Amino acid sequence: MTADLVVTNARIVGRKDEIAAGSLLAREGVIADISTGPSAVGGIEDFNGDYLLPGLVELHTDNLEKHFAPRPGVRWPAKLAVINHDAQVAAAGITTVMDAVAVGDVRDGAVRMEILREMIAAIESSQKDGMLRAEHLLHLRCEVSFKDLMGLVEPMSNLSWLKLVSIMDHTPGQRQFVKPEKYRQYYQGKFGLSDEAMDKFMHEQITNAAANGERNRRAVVELCRAKGLPLASHDDATAEHVAEAAADGMVVAEFPTTHEAAKLSREHGMKVMMGGPNVVRGGSHSGNISARSLAEAGELDIISSDYVPSSMLQSAFLVPEQVPQISLPQAIAMVSANPADAVGLTDRGAIETGKRADLLRVAMIDNTPVVRAVWRGGRRVM
Repeated sequence: MTADLVVTNARIVGRKDEIAAGSLLAREGVIADISTGPSAVGGIEDFNGDYLLPGLVELHTDNLEKHFAPRPGVRWPAKLAVINHDAQVAAAGITTVMDAVAVGDVRDGAVRMEILREMIAAIESSQKDGMLRAEHLLHLRCEVSFKDLMGLVEPMSNLSWLKLVSIMDHTPGQRQFVKPEKYRQYYQGKFGLSDEAMDKFMHEQITNAAANGERNRRAVVELCRAKGLPLASHDDATAEHVAEAAADGMVVAEFPTTHEAAKLSREHGMKVMMGGPNVVRGGSHSGNISARSLAEAGELDIISSDYVPSSMLQSAFLVPEQVPQISLPQAIAMVSANPADAVGLTDRGAIETGKRADLLRVAMIDNTPVVRAVWRGGRRVM
């Protein structure tokens, strides 16, 4: 049984473009009442004017892998890695996180493939044992050029906590790496390859994509349709990419690389997601379209932390500064209600009666949002 939570003197950021001074009551882990003015109930959380926000809902983070392999050649104990990742996520205000686990890679013997099953098992057991602050769900990132992709995906598709599947294709010369020089810069630096080895690597990627890409894409789509799993596209760049994603029933367009792809994705009913680091840094590290320009065009729906958990909350406060036509409540929805709704998590993501009491206390200090407290299901976890 969860004790009642009473919050007062808060600036409550609602979903319908309002920020109201008021109080909130959560009972049995659910928001039971929201009212204006202070509360007279004893044993309350006095916010002293700090923001009360919904807990953030993250659909795509690569953060877990770095905790399993914090240095080249170093492997951290599995449950400790998950606990460290979870603590970082919760401290960033994320109460629901989809751990985006890569299935398949562009290189044989990649670390992420070595630790794949161990990561998933450690998340599942740590959550079952009550060791985690945030709720962890699974997002499978399927690299379609990987020859043995379906042998990995099919067993994982039966996991009850799998809630999103995305289709990736990191072939040079398209999608994220339309500019081959950016592909070369990224992977040559990442793997420490000579020019000759890099040429060979790029040729192998093109060959693998031609041999496996379409076959694996079709297999993943059909599997997800059969199991009712939401699908996301990844790095769409052209009208052809978007048309294919729409035909395959994608609900989220992750990180489109052009205005054309973002605009067409929304016209097809997909929610457009961009990364928080893109917002905070002011642009894409791959030289693609900026999140700010999509926001200015009204083409941004969801902000993900991608590889920096704290970037979600920071982005939600930056966007209204950078794009005045977007209000703070609208920007907060990009990191809470919009991602939740996109994948069918309709019980959370907004401060409304009947929703799960996933809540944040956020103070603004030196123009920076600082998480002061986190509640999941009405229970304080940070």
